[in-house]
Amino acid sequence: MSERTLKDLQQEVDTYISQFKEGYFSPLAMLARMSEEVGELAREVNHTYGEKPKKSSEADNSIELELGDILFITICFANSLGIDLTEAHEKVMHKFNTRDAGRWTKINTET
Repeated sequence: MSERTLKDLQQEVDTYISQFKEGYFSPLAMLARMSEEVGELAREVNHTYGEKPKKSSEADNSIELELGDILFITICFANSLGIDLTEAHEKVMHKFNTRDAGRWTKINTET
């Protein structure tokens, strides 16, 4: 599969959603969907790394699929609000590289 940018992903999701009369959900509904997906991710992480094994009757989901669901709803949320996720990412990285520059212990890369 070829590499795609966030812009490509946002366009792909918009093309998919645009084929339906209902379009994007409201921001409040999307926040609820995002919360549901984060809960499903938490459940998968708990099954994989925690002390709670899956029941034999539970669906065979994965952390990868749950992260994909979260990415999809995040893109839907951004698209519905006209947010460019590349710009949002650049702003967040600027914040981490300035405000939080000395917050964590850096790995010594000198040899």
